[in-house]
Amino acid sequence: MEAYALTDIGRVRTMNQDYIYSSPEKVGSLPNLFLVADGMGGHRAGDYASRFAVENLVIYINRAGDGSPVMQLKKGIEAVNGMLYEESLKREELKGMGCTLVAGVVEDNILYVANVGDSRLYLIHGDSIRQVTRDHSYVEEMVALGQIRRNSQDYLKHKNIITRAVGTENRVRADFFEESLLPGDLILMCSDGLSNMTSAQEMIHCLDQECPLSQKAKYLIDTANQNGGRDNIATVLIEPQISEVTLC
Repeated sequence: MEAYALTDIGRVRTMNQDYIYSSPEKVGSLPNLFLVADGMGGHRAGDYASRFAVENLVIYINRAGDGSPVMQLKKGIEAVNGMLYEESLKREELKGMGCTLVAGVVEDNILYVANVGDSRLYLIHGDSIRQVTRDHSYVEEMVALGQIRRNSQDYLKHKNIITRAVGTENRVRADFFEESLLPGDLILMCSDGLSNMTSAQEMIHCLDQECPLSQKAKYLIDTANQNGGRDNIATVLIEPQISEVTLC
């Protein structure tokens, strides 16, 4: 397995509130672990929230012992959410803080995913790209109810209003996904600073280049910045080795 993670402040923000973690090696009993968090909150609160969530989830997984990837991620996210919420009650400057979170684990030929908020995980194969996660956002709820059209003016205007986040309440519910992987699959995890500033076609163009993952990640971030860079940008690229996946 190969992986590369990169984050950038963007062209508008004065602070980077995105936080990433990438380990192709074992973390606790999990064979690997990849995380992207996007902080929310005034001044340093968002920065604090994303870093706290990622670092403490890694600590939790390292101490968790055995268990399926889904169970470890579920219990870990719930534990970290409670810890972050308690922190927000202790200090006035951290009140109301929280963060999105998307997590990925590859075991054998299966990709296990958890997400809270609107940070995303995509699965790319050749010239096709598919969003695996589902955004927890106001506009996606309105789309599901048939009250708004995806990518309409109303949709784009309210796109950044999220309906779930880690740490904003004493309990949180993550969504979980499982995907069978095939040789040639590429996994992209990102914050909305990338997904809001680059189209699917632009992502595919960046990822279709014959170059290392590090250069592909740089192409993605450069494209988001060229398109305005209105938010922090985080990306994690994961390329499972052929020997680790099998054709169905």
